[in-house]
Amino acid sequence: MADLRIGIVTSSDSCSRGDHEDLSGPEIARLAEERGWTVVGRHLCADDAPALTAAIVELADVAHADVVLTTGGTGFGPRDVTPEATEAACDRMAPGIAEHIRAQSGAITRRAMLSRAAAGLRARTLVVNLPGSPKAVREAFGFVADQFEHAVEMMAGAGHE
Repeated sequence: MADLRIGIVTSSDSCSRGDHEDLSGPEIARLAEERGWTVVGRHLCADDAPALTAAIVELADVAHADVVLTTGGTGFGPRDVTPEATEAACDRMAPGIAEHIRAQSGAITRRAMLSRAAAGLRARTLVVNLPGSPKAVREAFGFVADQFEHAVEMMAGAGHE
């Protein structure tokens, strides 16, 4: 198993103001560390596209994260801008990842269809939007995490299995 370098970005106005505790970011860290991966950085941002894009870019370009996982800001709310921030940070999009999460989540809740989550590539960093609640983070992470190591190998130029 590869020791992936993981960056985490939480998008939440209420958590960034200190009104609520960020539970989803720490849950992503716990899940990553259970797999033997290293968390190289975490950011807690307001629902603000430029700030979110900057956090993703910093984790990819400065902290050299292999995978940046975001949580929150993927719904229909007027301040839900994580997908747009992800697209701004990425060179290429990877729609199959978010599509797979939505498809698998649809078996648990019909509200999965309301997710606007995205996934993409910034050079050799995979960026994946996860939902905003700890329960949904656990579910979505479980649907896709087993593909992260192979995705990182492919981005580094390795062949297909």
